[in-house]
Amino acid sequence: MGRNWTESSLPKACGCNCSPHYFPMRIHFLGATRTTTGSMYLFELNGKRLLLECGLFQGRRDESIERNRHFPFDPRTIDVVVLSHAHIDHCGNLPNLCRQGFDGNIFCTFATRDLASIMLEDSANIQQSDAEFVSRQRAKKNLPPVEPLYSAMDAEKAIRQFVSVGYDRAIPVIDGVTVTFRDAGHILGSAQVVLDIQEGAKKFRYLFSGDVGRGGDDILRDPQPVADVDYLQVESTYGGREHLSPHGAMEDVARLVKETFAKSGKVIIPAFSVGRTQSIVYTLHQLIESGQLSPLPIYVDSPLSVNATEVYRLHPECFNQTIYAFLREKANPFGMSNLTYIREVAHSMKLNELKDPAIIISASGMAEAGRIRHHLKNNIGDPKNLILFIGYCAEHTLGAQIVSGRPVVNIFGEPNSVRAKVASLDSFSGHAGKSELKRYVEKISGNIKKVFVIHGEESQSLAFAETLREMKPAAEVVVPQPKQIVDL
Repeated sequence: MGRNWTESSLPKACGCNCSPHYFPMRIHFLGATRTTTGSMYLFELNGKRLLLECGLFQGRRDESIERNRHFPFDPRTIDVVVLSHAHIDHCGNLPNLCRQGFDGNIFCTFATRDLASIMLEDSANIQQSDAEFVSRQRAKKNLPPVEPLYSAMDAEKAIRQFVSVGYDRAIPVIDGVTVTFRDAGHILGSAQVVLDIQEGAKKFRYLFSGDVGRGGDDILRDPQPVADVDYLQVESTYGGREHLSPHGAMEDVARLVKETFAKSGKVIIPAFSVGRTQSIVYTLHQLIESGQLSPLPIYVDSPLSVNATEVYRLHPECFNQTIYAFLREKANPFGMSNLTYIREVAHSMKLNELKDPAIIISASGMAEAGRIRHHLKNNIGDPKNLILFIGYCAEHTLGAQIVSGRPVVNIFGEPNSVRAKVASLDSFSGHAGKSELKRYVEKISGNIKKVFVIHGEESQSLAFAETLREMKPAAEVVVPQPKQIVDL
């Protein structure tokens, strides 16, 4: 059923007036397949090419650079892009795609467009800064400099190609394909992508789950059920394991922070700028308001986090009823008198001089880029401090190495001893756990013929595939291999 991808293997329109419908719909699983990063899926149907997601691959540095720079297809041949949400592992390579010749529309929700506009520019700036830093290090060894993947101008050009669509609004995107976004409850603006497809006389519905939220989120609405699904492509980040209950998250945070402050230590929290930063700030706000924590110095040190939080305030239509009421009746859920948002590098560097206990929240959540690496380098060697992870860390990332208990990790190419306490709370995860994924699939109606399990490390995808075979005995459940091609 699957085979390795080559450009020559792709069906192409012949250029005459004959119907292209003799080609079956074909899917290329090019990223986030038996892994969680670099989401990218190429659909070919009706003589057109639709790219679903265009994310950055994160992992081993040399492999990441190679995979991100070189697409396994010619970007000029893509007709349209559809984007589920604004996390960088889903949208982060769009500027490179546009720079290499894609000039079509990029469809997403309104909040996704607003978040992506700041995230892609931030990604470009981080890459520029990191490339300059690494180049200086390489110059000491008489090695040539490295170039960033794309520029801020490339990011701005890509944003011009975005077309925003509201939830539950069907819109034709290419011949025979209508897209509808349904709330996925993962981050602000995140969506399940419903593809209603017609190939000749054949009609069917293909559902891409995107990243599925857990439900019961402090900020967001629950994932919306989708009806009449024929084919399902579902994430499996935590397909083989359960999460801790989110109801215990506040108590865990309060306990860990109190323990660290009792030792006069600092709490360093690597957090994704979109989603996890807002969740932990809201949690700290609740703890202080309830008296479980005293008003303590909190710093959000990430220009992107600052900007993303402003975008959150612009889209209360995505909030659940509890936080919507909090916003309207009490206060800004993302602001407190003891909370400082930091944009400027000079102010960020002053945090290195802090002697008193404080909480520093900084991006990225996987500790692969941005200011968090500087905070880790300056604080990971002190046993009084706490490094608190509140999100998923993909395999081989710096965050995953720290969480795994390595005694020494490389930061900016230099070894650093890990003496600080390390804790990880998956109760803050924005991804559904095994039972929550099962509940999500149970609420999908329709005669599902085939399920593709993606966006999970291999063990998690295989485990969830077994769960799905028990749940959907009439459906064929497939865990695609990387670069596998499937004809429907």
